[in-house]
Amino acid sequence: MNRLIITILLFNLCWMSACQKVDMSEPGALVPKTVDQDPSLPSLSINGTLLHVEAHGNPSDPLLIMVHGGPGGDYRSLLNATDFVYDGFYVIFYDQRGTGLSKRENKSQYENEDAVQLYINDLDALVNHFKHAASQKVFLMGHSWGAMLSTAYINQHPEKISGAVLAEPGGFTWTQTSDYLSRSNKIKFFSEALNDAVFPEQIIAGRDEQEILDYKASFFSTFENAPGNTIGNPGSYPFWRNGAVVFEKLIENAEKYDFDFTTNLQSFSTKVLFLYSERNQAYGAEWASTVSSVYPNTQVEMVKNCGHEMLYFGWTDLYPKAATYLNALK
Repeated sequence: MNRLIITILLFNLCWMSACQKVDMSEPGALVPKTVDQDPSLPSLSINGTLLHVEAHGNPSDPLLIMVHGGPGGDYRSLLNATDFVYDGFYVIFYDQRGTGLSKRENKSQYENEDAVQLYINDLDALVNHFKHAASQKVFLMGHSWGAMLSTAYINQHPEKISGAVLAEPGGFTWTQTSDYLSRSNKIKFFSEALNDAVFPEQIIAGRDEQEILDYKASFFSTFENAPGNTIGNPGSYPFWRNGAVVFEKLIENAEKYDFDFTTNLQSFSTKVLFLYSERNQAYGAEWASTVSSVYPNTQVEMVKNCGHEMLYFGWTDLYPKAATYLNALK
């Protein structure tokens, strides 16, 4: 058992409950409140759930939908993309179902073969909600799992998308993705070893199970960005909440049912901008070439001086590359 982990967690909880006078029985004590718990947060009710959504710019401009990573991440680290408003895009951010500040959903939603389809349908509902005219173009910018989800969407709806920026998707099949994960430093948050290292459960006994798991995932995700990490991040990046159940269940779902997002990509002839980072040791030019090859028309570029979280740490180099590509297609 890692005593340092327990000490830090105990200190944090005691500080919150004693020094801050926080009622540990209330939502928001462990992790931020979700949109159903805090009505002041910007939200959108679609496809049977309540998502945390915000949009910037002129609603009549071409849409640029930002699709965050994970599974189980949120869009907080992608907010640099508001810069695209000045390029004439209507920029839309959303926390995916069950993640970030979006409403938590029962884990049973993620346990059947159609779980990923639910996320594709959510994205389609967003496109339909924000697109006001038939001539209005729609672009996707996805990071990591978000680039995989963007590809899954394009695979089903190629006619709805005018271009895409894909930043280091693990793979577009489960075989590819599991290969990449084996070379990166992803943590299995709910392995026996990690659960043995957490604080005593009685401190937060009676709390919502998902909220407790989200708190644990938020803490353990920092290991992914520790000094010397494989994926090249210089440290932690901002986020609101890790959707722990989403992460666990979608990985289990992929292991059980497999997936292939490439079956119809040959019909998408528009050039795709495919980005990989300079410092992610698990990726590199060779893997970028392998993963991107399923698209018939790609522009593959390296983002300098950063690792996997390039939309946060590598924005200075990424933004002009993405802006040049998007402006040429809008």
